[in-house]
Amino acid sequence: MADDNSIIYGLEFQARALAPQLAETEAVRFFVGTQSLKFSQNQIHLVELDEEQSFVNTRVFPHSVGEIWSVSPSPVSHDIITTCYNTLTEESTCLMKSSLWRLPSSESDDRGDSDQETGSGPHHSSSGPLECVCEFDTSEYGKEVKVSAFHPTDGSRVMSIVDNHFLMFDVSESSAKLVSKGTLESKGQPKFMTGKWNPHHKCTQFVTASECSVRSWDLREDNKQAWCIEGAHSQLVRDFDINPNKQYYIASGGDDGCTKFWDVRNPSEPVISRSDHSHWVWAVRYNHFHDQLVLTSSSDARLVLTSVASISSEPDGHLGATEDESDTRKGILADGILATYDQHEDSVYSVEWSVADPWTFASLSYDGRLVISKVPKAVKYKILL
Repeated sequence: MADDNSIIYGLEFQARALAPQLAETEAVRFFVGTQSLKFSQNQIHLVELDEEQSFVNTRVFPHSVGEIWSVSPSPVSHDIITTCYNTLTEESTCLMKSSLWRLPSSESDDRGDSDQETGSGPHHSSSGPLECVCEFDTSEYGKEVKVSAFHPTDGSRVMSIVDNHFLMFDVSESSAKLVSKGTLESKGQPKFMTGKWNPHHKCTQFVTASECSVRSWDLREDNKQAWCIEGAHSQLVRDFDINPNKQYYIASGGDDGCTKFWDVRNPSEPVISRSDHSHWVWAVRYNHFHDQLVLTSSSDARLVLTSVASISSEPDGHLGATEDESDTRKGILADGILATYDQHEDSVYSVEWSVADPWTFASLSYDGRLVISKVPKAVKYKILL
C-alpha cells in the first residue's frame, strides 16, 4: 500500500455496522454488516487487507434474518460474533433482535474462480451460512436492541442494550442466560443510544449514552450509577469511546457536530472541545496503542484524524503547543487536525482501528463503501522517533 493511499471495497448493499476482528492480532481484518431492505439478502463480510499486494480478500456470510445494525466480535474466539438486527415477525411487523453466531470454517468456502485458486489476485469467496449459537431474549425489556457487546477479555459475557436497560448474559454454555440487569430511570424514559464496557477498573463498569448524557454503571454495586456527564452535548450523544491507556478520560461525539474529551473526575466541563465536522458525529475512536490519535466520522461524509497529545498517556504531549513549536521538539504532536479523509460520498457511520496494526483503520459509509486507510507516515514517524 502506497503511503497515505487508501483501498476502497464496495458492498452491494447499504451498510453501517463495522468492527475489527478482535481475536485476530496478525492480520488486518474487519467485519461489515449490510442493511438491505430485503431482509433475506443481508450479509456479513469479513474483509482482510493484503498490504503487500494492495488489495483485500473477503469472505461473505449470508445473514438472512435481517438488516444488521451492529456487530460485536468475541475478544477470544475469531469465529464468534454477535449481531443486532431488524427482522420481520410472522405478523409482518419489524422487530429488533440480537443473536450470537459462529462463522463456518474457511474450508467450506466456495472457491469457484480459477484466479482465486492461484492466489494471483483478490480473493472473494461465498461462505456457508452462519450458525446461530443462541438468541438473546430481550423482548420483555423493549424493542430497540442497540448493541450486544462482549466483555473486553471474557468471551462468555455479553452486555445487551435494550431501550433503557442493559442486560448481562452468560453465553458459556451455548445459551444466553441473563445474570444481571440495570435500568436508567428518568423522566420520559430516555433510551440508550449505545453502550461499552470500561476496560479499566477490572472491567467492573459499563458506560452508556442516552440523550445528551454519558453515564457509567458499577456492576459490583447492583448496577448503581458510578458517574455521569450531564449535558455532555447540546444535542443527542451518538457515540463515545474510553481512552484505553488513561483510565479517567473519554471522548464523545454528538449531533451538535462536536467532539469532546472529558476527565470523568471533573465532568462539569470538557478538557478539550472540537468542532471539526459540519454535521452529526457518528463515531469517535481512540487509537489502542497511541491514544493521542483519535478518529471521528460524520454525516458530512468526512473522516478526521485528530491529535489530542496534550491529554494523552504518552509523555511527549505538550499542552498548548503550536504546530511550529511541535516541529522543533522531537516526537511531539500539536493538538489539532492531522489529516482529513474525503473518499466517502455518504454519511460515514462507523470508523474502527485495526487490532493487528496500530497505523491502519477502516471507515464505512451508508452507501456500502468501506475504505481502509493509513495514518500519514509523517505523523507515524513523529510519534516513533
